[in-house]
Amino acid sequence: MSEQRTKRINRQHTETYRREALALSARIGVAKAARQLGLVESLIYSGRKKYSTTNEDQGDDLVKENQRLKRLLGQKEEELAIVKKAATYFAKQLM
Repeated sequence: MSEQRTKRINRQHTETYRREALALSARIGVAKAARQLGLVESLIYSGRKKYSTTNEDQGDDLVKENQRLKRLLGQKEEELAIVKKAATYFAKQLM
């Protein structure tokens, strides 16, 4: 009963390779991507989890930018309302 065990090789993948693997898994699915790349599915799932925190940070930045733009839009709408009132006032004065 001698079982042959294959030696596990620890591979170091580049950041680019990891992101491409995640993109591939998003397109064709985790199981197919893992088979195609010779990885275990858990690596892809852990990669998704790891890189999703980066996306949340980007989401926070987008929320802040959206709030800033909404404030700016509100200010411009107020300014436009004031200009319209002034234009109406002066138009009445000319008549």
